[in-house]
Amino acid sequence: MTPVMVGLVGLGLLLVLLVLRLPVAFAMMVAGLAGITLLNSWSAAVSTLFTESWGTLTYVELTVIPLFVLMGNIASSSGMSRDLYNTAYAWIGHFRGGLAHATILGCTGFAALSGSSVASALTIGRVALPEMKRYNYDGKFAAGSVAAGGTLGILIPPSTGFIIYAILTEESIGRLFLAGVIPGLILSACFMVTIWALTLSRPAIGPAGERFGFRERLRFLVRGTAILMIIVISIGGIYGGVFTPVEAAAVGAVLAFLFSLPRKEFTLAGFGDAILKTVSTSVMIYFMIIGASVFSPFLALTQIPDALAAGLVEMALHPLALLALVLLVLIFLGTFLDGFAMMVLVLPIILPIVQQSGIAELLGITSGSDLIIWFGVLMVIVLEMALISPPVGMNVFVVQSVSDVALKDIYRGIMPFWLAMLVCLVIIVAFPSLSLFLPGTMNN
Repeated sequence: MTPVMVGLVGLGLLLVLLVLRLPVAFAMMVAGLAGITLLNSWSAAVSTLFTESWGTLTYVELTVIPLFVLMGNIASSSGMSRDLYNTAYAWIGHFRGGLAHATILGCTGFAALSGSSVASALTIGRVALPEMKRYNYDGKFAAGSVAAGGTLGILIPPSTGFIIYAILTEESIGRLFLAGVIPGLILSACFMVTIWALTLSRPAIGPAGERFGFRERLRFLVRGTAILMIIVISIGGIYGGVFTPVEAAAVGAVLAFLFSLPRKEFTLAGFGDAILKTVSTSVMIYFMIIGASVFSPFLALTQIPDALAAGLVEMALHPLALLALVLLVLIFLGTFLDGFAMMVLVLPIILPIVQQSGIAELLGITSGSDLIIWFGVLMVIVLEMALISPPVGMNVFVVQSVSDVALKDIYRGIMPFWLAMLVCLVIIVAFPSLSLFLPGTMNN
């Protein structure tokens, strides 16, 4: 068989294993090992597995994952996330749709601690959904705002999505973090405009909440300063060149622990639970990266990515049309594949297509590194869309687990926010400088 035929058989084997519900990481390992054995030898396949596993486990940059995840889990178990939501609620909850706006702001702030969309939706949802129910918010609208707001966890740094993308593309984690800041704020603004428009046309779905006095607002603001300090010191330290991403993650985790110690909500049992959740999440991500590191060399040997890229380029599609086709394929795949799984599976195939499409010249992106970073932002936004897309939509199932809203109603409530994400995607495509400005100033 030709390398291309072996590649197609390997992709078929991968799909079969996924249908049989084998975890994505192990499915990629099996398909990659089988493919490398056919194209090279069994000893080469085993050598690749051991080399990539050891390289992943000893790669110092990857320690940002458990450290940032630990920071978010400590913040959640100590009640910092509740303080963040309560601060937003105290200041804007009395407006129409104010509780939904507070949910988006709470998710935005917690995203800067957790780096996880699922954690953001689960943590803020447990606080926000009972409050919105108490004020007679429409269930679909309330659940949709929580599920959408939670997706910000993998766009606003520290993002686990950007960490994995950086490892797969060998780009700077710090630059990718900074590339997500402005798009993350734009997406938050898009969500809040969506809430404003929905409550303007149908005021009953988001009635005004309680109005707090100025002293109470200040009291809540003081309670929420711990999170703001952690964000400013850790993420600001990366931007200022004071910390590397690994050092910033360590500083953030230590600060989260120190700020949690005086809190009554922070118990030994809660700390133990935070450790266990951190280990579970980190192991899953590490296995995913190892699986991708075995499967990617197999794909390279098959020459499928290069052949596909060359074929699409020969079709002479306009660069924007080719980019739109790639993004549409990613959005479609996101309807039935887990977001991170989709990234590690398809990135080796689609990145060469984007690099050869001519889109960089068209949009004035001057370096290959900037192109990779800009496309990383687009891909993470698509991953966010996948998190709320039927029928998989991980965030939808998370929100459904902490609410009494039917799954089909949550999907209905999400659609306006999904369209807002599509608008944000178009904005970032049209104006690449929005995602490249901060990384550029970091270099300077």
